[in-house]
Amino acid sequence: MRHSSYLAQIDALFRTHPMVGLLGPRQCGKTTLARDYIARTGAGQVHYFDLEDPVDLNRLSEPKLALEGLEGLVVIDEIQRIPELFPLLRVLLDRRPLMQKYLVLGSASRELIRQSSESLAGRIGYLEMTPFTFGEVEDPERLWLRGGFPLSFLAGSDADSMTWRRHYVANLLERDIPALGIDFNPVQMRRLWTMLSHLHGKVLNFSDLARSLDVSQPTVRRYVDILAGAFMVRLLHPWFANIGKRQVKSPKLYFRDSGLLHYFLGVENTEALGRHPSLGASWEGFALEETIRILEVSPEDCFFWAKHSQAEIDLLVTRGQNPEAFEFKYSSAPKLTPSMRVAQEELGLSRVTVVCPGEQSYRLNETVYVTNLEEMRVSGPVRNA
Repeated sequence: MRHSSYLAQIDALFRTHPMVGLLGPRQCGKTTLARDYIARTGAGQVHYFDLEDPVDLNRLSEPKLALEGLEGLVVIDEIQRIPELFPLLRVLLDRRPLMQKYLVLGSASRELIRQSSESLAGRIGYLEMTPFTFGEVEDPERLWLRGGFPLSFLAGSDADSMTWRRHYVANLLERDIPALGIDFNPVQMRRLWTMLSHLHGKVLNFSDLARSLDVSQPTVRRYVDILAGAFMVRLLHPWFANIGKRQVKSPKLYFRDSGLLHYFLGVENTEALGRHPSLGASWEGFALEETIRILEVSPEDCFFWAKHSQAEIDLLVTRGQNPEAFEFKYSSAPKLTPSMRVAQEELGLSRVTVVCPGEQSYRLNETVYVTNLEEMRVSGPVRNA
């Protein structure tokens, strides 16, 4: 089911683009999906280049000679390792008749691989692949604890899962991010990443972070952007409903994978999570990330809204004419809050959806609805009333 949905999306993108970029964090299953696409779609001639394989790297040492004579589907895995390929790919894709189509796999976002957006505008369609999601597993509690990376979620024990995540973080800092040609201090980056785990779901204060790390604000911002570009964290920017009013202007930060959050917090099992001070914040981030995936919205449409008087909305989705508002509460029976009323008045919201871990869906009033992730996944947030 997981791959079937992605295969259909790849086919849809290929109908309008000669190149599809499959992006997502390392170890989320992109290579497996690409091989599944090759096997199940009858792609005809296929040429596969894995840029982590020294043999394939050597084959592309003269990329024009290696690629220009090929026909059919060309798959390039870990494309971010040779970003200078993108200008050549633009030339190859502009030839007529077009005898090739490209599926490129990357472990960095479009913003981090800027050459692709500059060189291939209009020629490439992007698809982001995530680790396991709520609707793909039978044990959502384990998903929340261990996160969605397949080898973490499927590990034989919580201890084995934690060990996998420890090595994942080390490899990312010592090998994967440096392979992008990014210059950074891995010790500082790890310290920052650990600090951010205690700021999960909170508004960032870059000045405080810079002082704590004894580095400049631009360095902190750059490091946070690197983590966001590697799909490790999500920066949720504020929505400005009225520039003249006192509203929060800094972004919120969320770990995109709850398992990595728990690794940095030292949360090894369900019992420890239940006792941890960050329990509510952890569930908020988990539910927010799953909601964004259920809605299938792009990061450009996702915001939060907050006033300095503490009124806020956790997630404001601005696609279409009417913003969709979501609050995330770790409670079996959330209540209507003054913050919700203020947000409805100031933002003109027709409804607010409160997502909680309870089993029932019901109204708090005519415009505020309580639901859960499973009901949202099955019915969609608009039909939960």
